[in-house]
Amino acid sequence: MGNILISEVGPRDGLQSVSRVMPTQSKLQWIRALAEAGLTEIEVGSFVPAKLLPQMADIGEVVAGALAIPGLRVAVLAPNLKGAEKAFAAGVHKVTLPVSVSEPHSLANIRKTHAQIIEEVRAVMALRNAQYPDIQVEAGMSTAFGCTIQGTVPEDDVIRLCEVMAECGVDEIGLSDTAGYANPAQVRRLFPRLQSAVGSKAGGAHFHNTLGLGLANVVAALEVGVATFDASQGGIGGCPYAPGASGNIVTEDLVFLLEAMGIKTGIDIARLVAARAILLGGLPGEELYGFVSNVGLPKGFEYGAVPA
Repeated sequence: MGNILISEVGPRDGLQSVSRVMPTQSKLQWIRALAEAGLTEIEVGSFVPAKLLPQMADIGEVVAGALAIPGLRVAVLAPNLKGAEKAFAAGVHKVTLPVSVSEPHSLANIRKTHAQIIEEVRAVMALRNAQYPDIQVEAGMSTAFGCTIQGTVPEDDVIRLCEVMAECGVDEIGLSDTAGYANPAQVRRLFPRLQSAVGSKAGGAHFHNTLGLGLANVVAALEVGVATFDASQGGIGGCPYAPGASGNIVTEDLVFLLEAMGIKTGIDIARLVAARAILLGGLPGEELYGFVSNVGLPKGFEYGAVPA
């Protein structure tokens, strides 16, 4: 097993679904603690209008603070060209463009048809190529495993749109289980098809744990060569435009799963768990999830070592 990257998405995907606005300094303290625990890539927020998502009104300040953390790869989400322009100018390392395979979800989420999304992605890539060649752009394929609005999303539709994104020139294409509907058999089918269709542009997995299959899907993805996984501390998050979808896979539980299997993550699980206190301090009363944090590590488990 090669290197595994865990990309922490709590400050973006997690906080976008929380009604209470977390103070900027609490966000930065949390991001620093996550980085100090060993997380090397953190999606710190979204470049979206503050009137639509007040939680992200401080994205400029958060990005600037995150960029000051040594060794941290700073990622953001941008839903359109205007957001991407601001993200590029802010100097982030990675921009994720949300691309819904389900057109009904796309219309609800960013009010764009597939044809409009494709033109937007082309415009973003033209700008990136002309002015910001060092910034990576990912197409995050939302609703790739099913949609709460549309229902079943044909796998052929997923691959077809991924191929279009590759033709648009994005650097990476990841598959997102926005609705939490994915199952391991589906994961084992779809990721090899993605890898065959777009080659080295095939990216990671973004799983939700809505139906309790999140970590099972991680194991299935590992079996077919996926090496990048999004996760959120405390399992917070979801998609406001996918009714009933909630709960990212828990970063703490994902780290334990991988380390217990002998797969090195470079993340200190004790320091990671301790960072939850900052999250709770910034969002008092918010419900957090996670077996490792609520139950504790098995007796005899040591960070970086497989239990006997």
